[in-house]
Amino acid sequence: MATRSSSKTNRFLVFIFATVVVALALYLFYNFKLALTDALVTRMGPKAGGSSLIRIPELILWSILAFLGVRAVSTLIFDVLFRIRRGYEAPTLVRNIFSLLAFTGLFVLTFNKIYEEVNLGALFTTSAIFGVIIGLALQDTLGNFFAGISLHADRPFQVGDVIVVGPLKHTGVIESITWRAIKIRTFQNHIVLVSNSNAAKEAIEVAPRENLNARLVFFGTLYTDSPAKTIHVVRESVRDADNVSEKITPIVRIRNLGDSAIEWEIKYWLDDYAKYNDTDALVRQRVWYALRRNGLTFASPTLTLHTERKAVTRPTTAEEQIADRLSAVDVFSPLSSEELKQLATATMGHVFAPGETLIRAGDEGSSMFVVHNGRVAVQVVERGKPRTVAVLTEGNLFGEMALFTGEPRTANVVALEETEVLEIGHGAMKHIFETNPSLAESISWTIAERQADLAAGSLQASQQSIQESAGVLASIKRFFGLH
Repeated sequence: MATRSSSKTNRFLVFIFATVVVALALYLFYNFKLALTDALVTRMGPKAGGSSLIRIPELILWSILAFLGVRAVSTLIFDVLFRIRRGYEAPTLVRNIFSLLAFTGLFVLTFNKIYEEVNLGALFTTSAIFGVIIGLALQDTLGNFFAGISLHADRPFQVGDVIVVGPLKHTGVIESITWRAIKIRTFQNHIVLVSNSNAAKEAIEVAPRENLNARLVFFGTLYTDSPAKTIHVVRESVRDADNVSEKITPIVRIRNLGDSAIEWEIKYWLDDYAKYNDTDALVRQRVWYALRRNGLTFASPTLTLHTERKAVTRPTTAEEQIADRLSAVDVFSPLSSEELKQLATATMGHVFAPGETLIRAGDEGSSMFVVHNGRVAVQVVERGKPRTVAVLTEGNLFGEMALFTGEPRTANVVALEETEVLEIGHGAMKHIFETNPSLAESISWTIAERQADLAAGSLQASQQSIQESAGVLASIKRFFGLH
């Protein structure tokens, strides 16, 4: 910043010095003009054009002064007023066009003032053929010039933006835009010049400097890895990486279910898009470490041959783990170890994603559930909106009314996080009731208490009295055909 300020100060001092020198030269010229004219006429003779020659330095001095004046006005308009009003630097091409037109106009006025006897209109008319020749010779140059005007009129990009342009997909940061070409510094630190005429014909991909531009990074995990856990782990590892914008949380989502992997994509936004190569590499590094720390695995192409496929009744947990979980549930405490093993064998394990509905109010069902891992919310609908009346954690059961009495589901149950539940069906419980009739009475008390809690938490629940435990027991015996 100090270097730039010092450079501007030096240019200003040089401008002031040049202006003073030219003004002094004009002052001296007009003071000695008559003497110089007489000297030239005396030496060259009145017909040699000495008076015309003396006007050449006059034209040169006034042209230099006009040039300095145009530079001063251009600086005032584009470096001061334009930047204050628009907030960014004026395009180089616009400055050049203004300077060229302004200087040309001042030069013509100065020329006509000094050489009044010369008709510039006649001069340009007689040189029309010469102009055509020059125009054909400068066809490409003029094409670049007018294409540059078009680009600056549309303003699709400016200095500092990252662009991809041309059939070779040149990618880099724009360093300057002139009347002839766009100067790009690639990420290999090479300079590429793309002519304005070619740029005007090509599709240009622009990542604006002042915009939050996004990037996509891909990876794959095994099908045995939890999607919810993968999303959480990867998102948290990426969001605090350098150059990843804090304004928008990175998105981690499943891109495809491939042949040998769950294919993922990470969408994140950058503070400085010009550093996207380094940031992509850093994000991939963060993903590798995060997956390794959390026991997740990158997928690689694999081929598994199965000679025999057996029916799997319990895909997610072992019988011992299920039996241990069921033994901690109050209603199953009267069961013996052998009965718990029999119930565990007939139990199914299911995994639900966060926000997924396990059961819906009003649905028919013939099974109950025990929360094995995670949390679920029991919700009732009031005035068209769900309201949570209970949160169940590991070891809690739900859906028992449908299993034991055959009634429809009375509430919605939604997973609050990735949750694994154990499903116990009608057939498994019927076999246990037949071998242990006392279990039916224990469960009837639990059901009566659960109904009382749910009714107290619902604003729409009727005020009718809760069924007695004996009534629930009768319903269980009738539904399961017990005597």
